[in-house]
Amino acid sequence: MTNSGPLPHVYETVVHMLVAAAQDHPEQVAVTCSGFHLTYEEYLNSVEHLAQKLLDLGSKGQRVALIMENSIDMAIAMFSVHAAGAQVVPINPLYTAREITYILTDSLPVATIHQSSAKGIVETLPHTGKKLASEGRTFVKKLTSTTSEPQKIIPIAADLATLQYTGGTTGYPKGVNLTHAQVSINISQREAILPTNAQRETIVCVMPLFHVFAVSMCLHLACYCRSRLVILPRYHPRDLCDTLQGEHVTILPAGPTIFSSLLNFKGFEEVDLKHLSRCYSGSAPLPEETLRQWQGVTGCFILEGYGQTEAGPVLTYNPETGEKKAGSVGVPLRDTEIEVVDITDPTKVLPPRTTGEIRARGPQIMSGYRNLPEETASTIRGGWLYTGDIGEFDEDGYLYIRDRKKDMAIVGGYNVFPREIDEVLYTHPMIAEAATIGIPDKYYGEVTKAWVVLKPGMTASEQELISFCAENLAKYKVPRTIVITTDLPKTTIGKIDKKALRP
Repeated sequence: MTNSGPLPHVYETVVHMLVAAAQDHPEQVAVTCSGFHLTYEEYLNSVEHLAQKLLDLGSKGQRVALIMENSIDMAIAMFSVHAAGAQVVPINPLYTAREITYILTDSLPVATIHQSSAKGIVETLPHTGKKLASEGRTFVKKLTSTTSEPQKIIPIAADLATLQYTGGTTGYPKGVNLTHAQVSINISQREAILPTNAQRETIVCVMPLFHVFAVSMCLHLACYCRSRLVILPRYHPRDLCDTLQGEHVTILPAGPTIFSSLLNFKGFEEVDLKHLSRCYSGSAPLPEETLRQWQGVTGCFILEGYGQTEAGPVLTYNPETGEKKAGSVGVPLRDTEIEVVDITDPTKVLPPRTTGEIRARGPQIMSGYRNLPEETASTIRGGWLYTGDIGEFDEDGYLYIRDRKKDMAIVGGYNVFPREIDEVLYTHPMIAEAATIGIPDKYYGEVTKAWVVLKPGMTASEQELISFCAENLAKYKVPRTIVITTDLPKTTIGKIDKKALRP
């Protein structure tokens, strides 16, 4: 399936995008956090000052690591590393020393920018290069009469822009190399299917900025449309509710767990959301029941998309105009080819309504993994990115994600995709969250096991839930056991962590 057509303006790099916004709309508020704001002119001025510091450290053509939580400094640093002609390496500040050490050892940054609260752990780490600490607004440079002339834009489209580490099949993260061209064109591809209103949007960033979803759908999105980005340092439903109402937010990009959390938060129904026009979901599958409940409460449709770090990161989205399909991740972005191929024979392209592995081809696809030529060759074959995800197209060209290939369970010779079981569990009126995996079984090879969290004040027994599944699933798909728990393990970006559930 291919979606071709003209693209909105494509900037050479995101630095060029920020410079254009500052030149055209210098007084427009660009970014807000904890009551403090910067105009686009001030934003660019701050970026240029930090970029010069990095240049003085020899960062051009090298890498700079960021170990930071959401803040104005984090936004400035992301652009500054690019402006200095370096490759940004975002790292989760909640990682342990062991996890961070692996990334630093692989990436070998010339400098590490970190939040001051992480100083203790950063001081123990190897390969940090020069260390720069942030208090949240350390890198803010307001305009003065002595403000220097803008520096020359250093990066070009072919330069490496981002080195984003993502989960690896070997147990170690893989560094994804993305060029400025790949990052920049993906912004315009997204704009073509999800057009924004220039200078009129207020976008809230509650997702962590060390993750590609928040960078693409919050940081870069706001700059592209010369609008305001409201950054929340961390997620709490009360804070987000106050921000949605008080800041007149028009666009909410978030992961499924945030939408679910808000729906279960007491008082959410009273929040004034009259300004909210669009909600974007990404980073994990969105249960259809969550989408239906959200639309019923807010009147706003959640547009679900699909992608991965290796894809720059966005591949598909439900369109802003045209048909939106619940349960689907939408149609391919402009100039993006997506096919569903046979799991055992990837040369065989499958017709609609047939499940197989998703592969993609387009200008946003990564250059490869850092220091992993064999992994790169295995993932990109014949110009196609083999995603490892299982899905199918319908007759209208809308893509549906069924599961990860590696998460597929084989129960007595039958292929079972846990995502399908999760979807059924989410329709149960008592269930707030659900996660299913395949576990070893001496007789069947594998059976499925589910964990569920009940909604506040609700009760249900394991047998009731198993019977409910039996009413909606073939016998071999029904979970052998269902564990009722108070909490499911989450990754630091809010995804349900199925790896942590495995024996």
